[in-house]
Amino acid sequence: MGERPGNAGQHLTPGGTDLLLVVPVYNEAENFPRLYESLRTHVLTPWRLKVVYDREEDTTVPVARAIAAQDARVELLLSAGKGVLGALRTGLAEADHGFVVVTMADGSDDHRQVDQMVALAREGYDLVAASRYMRGGAQRGGPLLKSALSRTAGLSLRWLAGVGTADATSNFKLYRAEFLKSVKIESRGGFEVALELTVKAHLRGLRIGELPTTWTERTSGKSNFQLRKWFLDYLRWYLAAFRSRAS
Repeated sequence: MGERPGNAGQHLTPGGTDLLLVVPVYNEAENFPRLYESLRTHVLTPWRLKVVYDREEDTTVPVARAIAAQDARVELLLSAGKGVLGALRTGLAEADHGFVVVTMADGSDDHRQVDQMVALAREGYDLVAASRYMRGGAQRGGPLLKSALSRTAGLSLRWLAGVGTADATSNFKLYRAEFLKSVKIESRGGFEVALELTVKAHLRGLRIGELPTTWTERTSGKSNFQLRKWFLDYLRWYLAAFRSRAS
């Protein structure tokens, strides 16, 4: 499977084996059915899916509702905030026990890794990253500057700060629910939540593991990632990773 041992510090006591999948959406009507079929096909661990949206006009809503009417595992959830940050905060707040995996609706994540992520979590890892930048991982497509910065950040955090994954910025991660309930999310911009949570788990000495994945650029729709707007927010958590770990 190729996973690294990650941090060797303390870990939280497992609080169940239920798997919650959190998917923030924004006008993903074309992509959502493919996402659902991918999860249904590739994830054998029993799961529940929270589809988090922030406005009724979102084109994803009627498509997701039609699927939810046929599959009780799928539930739509109105975001308590705005944008992807509000959606992620709302979805992660639904974690009560077991494990939570965040995945995007654009088809970029390879869901064949989800069961492997759960297997690592059951071994005692508190956070498991599906990593593009470890041996065996890959990234197909995407803006070159964004990719270069993400790779540089991930590898430097892994080797210089000792963070247990080479892909700290990716949102395709599993979290133990107890960890999510114990941490306050302070992110100010979109997708930085994944980096914040990874850094906070690292500073607490929790067990972080990773396994390789291949990320593929979306084939339809438009990404909401805003590098220029969110760069300083990412930098804040990047620098925080070099602080001494909390006792």
